[in-house]
Amino acid sequence: MRYFNDLPAKHREDVFFQQPRMITKQIDKKLLAHSLGAVLYMPATRLDIANLVITKKFKELVTLVICLEDAVGDLEVAQAENQLVIHMQQISAAIHDGQLTEETTPLIFVRVRSAEQMATMAERLGDSLENLVGFVFPKFSSDNADGYLSILRSINERAQSIIYGMPILESPHVLYKETRMEELLFLKNAVDKYSDLILNIRVGATDLCGLYGLRRDSETTVYEISIVRELITDIVNIFGREPGGYVISGPVWEHFPSNDRILKPQLRQTLFHEHQGSEGLLLRKELIRKDFDGLIQETLLDKANGLVGKTIIHPSHLLPVQALLVVTKEEYVDALSIVKQATGEKGVFKSEFQNKMNEIKPHLNWAKKVLIKSEIYGVYHEDCTFIDLLSEPIYT
Repeated sequence: MRYFNDLPAKHREDVFFQQPRMITKQIDKKLLAHSLGAVLYMPATRLDIANLVITKKFKELVTLVICLEDAVGDLEVAQAENQLVIHMQQISAAIHDGQLTEETTPLIFVRVRSAEQMATMAERLGDSLENLVGFVFPKFSSDNADGYLSILRSINERAQSIIYGMPILESPHVLYKETRMEELLFLKNAVDKYSDLILNIRVGATDLCGLYGLRRDSETTVYEISIVRELITDIVNIFGREPGGYVISGPVWEHFPSNDRILKPQLRQTLFHEHQGSEGLLLRKELIRKDFDGLIQETLLDKANGLVGKTIIHPSHLLPVQALLVVTKEEYVDALSIVKQATGEKGVFKSEFQNKMNEIKPHLNWAKKVLIKSEIYGVYHEDCTFIDLLSEPIYT
């Protein structure tokens, strides 16, 4: 896959200083870990998954999780498992026949209910397992970590290509203050032993809020839910520290448009008006109507806290999240300058944009991550922003 590959070539040239690169399951793990973007979840019981992948119904779709867990009722599990096998067989046949290529096949994961189900499904998928990028481990905790990780290793010993794992931190053990740090340290030690197979650490905000009967609305970011914000802080602290930090994903955005608003919109008129005039104001109005201002605000906060990518539940969320993952020209130039000048000959220098000081040692890890993301999501021209990817007719 390649981000924004569905856009006309001329539009890509107008928007991107550096265009996104091709992403496949086989690329370097560090690059792949940063490449998941907006991860769309679908229940395995949905009958048209293979068809929408083969026909590329959702043109911005790059990463798909087919869910056997909470999106599937307890009485639907057998049906969901059978349907998953059918989905993957049909997708694999389309790859074999040339209907799907590296440019059009999304990165596909399966969220399972247990380690035992993962082992069973890996066996049932047969040859189609090679077209799966990995499995997602829900409610990953000290109770089940060894099972998930050891079975993942055994699957890889038999698989024709690498199968990755993505734990979701969403159990009571990680949320409750009296057990949190011990649990996080245990899990960090556990995944470190299998680090070659761990692609992302994911944060499950819905389950965490549910433990206290909480649910944020579309005007409230997860960072305003203090009990979850504290946990995200500790997850980044433990799993994100360098060297050897893991890529940590942003929590799920689960809202559809609503008609009633209490708070003011979070998108400034000036940015849209200065960029595209009256058409920009119409775009802003449409984004607010769909409650995307909350999604945009939370995605920006994810980025500020070092999280990369986001779980989503509706295809309309794909483009807003992914447009915000594109690196700005200013970020790119600063990052490139920091890495190039990390020779020990100087410690600080003025940004080429004349608006900040770049300190080489404190900013070096940031710069390296920016350059990784610039390969995957591309770099905007200096006068371009996410608005250029959300504007008509592209957005429709």
